[in-house]
Amino acid sequence: MLEFKNVSKIYAGGKKAVDNLDLHINAGEFIVFIGPSGCGKTTTMKMINRLVKPTEGKILINGENIMEKNIVQLRRSIGYVIQQIGLFPHMTIRENIALVPRLMKKSVDERNNKADELIELVNMPKEFLDRYPHELSGGQQQRIGVLRALAADPPLILMDEPFGALDPITRDSLQAEFKHLQRTLGKTIIFVTHDMDEAIKLADRIVIMKDGKIVQMGTPDEILRDPANEFVEDFIGKDRLLQAQQRIQTVGQIMNPNPVSFKTEGTLSQAVQLMRERRVDSLLVVDENNVLKGLLNVEMIDRGRNMETQVKEVMSTELTVVQEDTLLREATRNILIRGLKYVAVVDEDRRLVGLITRTNLVDIVYDSIWGESEEQTLGQV
Repeated sequence: MLEFKNVSKIYAGGKKAVDNLDLHINAGEFIVFIGPSGCGKTTTMKMINRLVKPTEGKILINGENIMEKNIVQLRRSIGYVIQQIGLFPHMTIRENIALVPRLMKKSVDERNNKADELIELVNMPKEFLDRYPHELSGGQQQRIGVLRALAADPPLILMDEPFGALDPITRDSLQAEFKHLQRTLGKTIIFVTHDMDEAIKLADRIVIMKDGKIVQMGTPDEILRDPANEFVEDFIGKDRLLQAQQRIQTVGQIMNPNPVSFKTEGTLSQAVQLMRERRVDSLLVVDENNVLKGLLNVEMIDRGRNMETQVKEVMSTELTVVQEDTLLREATRNILIRGLKYVAVVDEDRRLVGLITRTNLVDIVYDSIWGESEEQTLGQV
């Protein structure tokens, strides 16, 4: 889908920001470029939509040389998301999302339908479409920035450190949402970051750069298990390398596969009865297809409500989820940063498949720190 053939960018004075880059990216891949400042990762990305012009070589999209395409058409066919978000303050959220479709002469109905469709993908209420950017939080604005990049349905999206300015909790949430969105829509993503944890969490393949060249490219697991050289080892960090050597690495290996759940159509009285039977103070709420819809806890019930009220009218839809292949490091950070008791585990279609709790994590820490020494001690007795 996207190819770099002997691509270089040479600035005045002969400095090579990108040096003879050869790279093939398949349709639907999530590629993350990472490296120290000045390594050429952002320049590489900006050459794709000709914000920076290549000095040598060719960049091909579906076999077509980008330098032979109309620059306006090229840029409208590629989504672009930046850290500064770049929403127009005088436009409503609907108008911001529909900006590129409007430039492409789409009808008002087409633009409105697309905005309605997209905002549902990030679990934001449609009422937000009539608000202005200043009425939204930073995380909500960044979600809209992503939706605007998706509005013209481009096969390729460029993202330049889009979550870097957000607080850790909002950033974690948006990363998970966007990875799910990318898998659902099948878009090809070129993503630039300086955060190795972010790269490991999001990438299908990571491209590590130094001095304009690719030092190593591979899946997160390949790079963690077999770093190419000392530079890559130092860039990854010893703690991540040690974790990669552990036998248990993903959420799926330690999750409880039978979490207590409750259907959206049930009543509060039925939910309370289940809580008493299972001796829990909260329930994960799912629909008839086991798709996770929300969370119900005793605080939500204990507000003088009619006990025949349906759970879906009371539950919270704001909850943190992870997938089975999520690294334990990431799940642990989610639980600790947010002060959570547990995190729901879902599949690619957001169907509930398990639960990971603080107790699960404590057991893993215990085994990793004391398990081996205990076994040795017992063997000596």
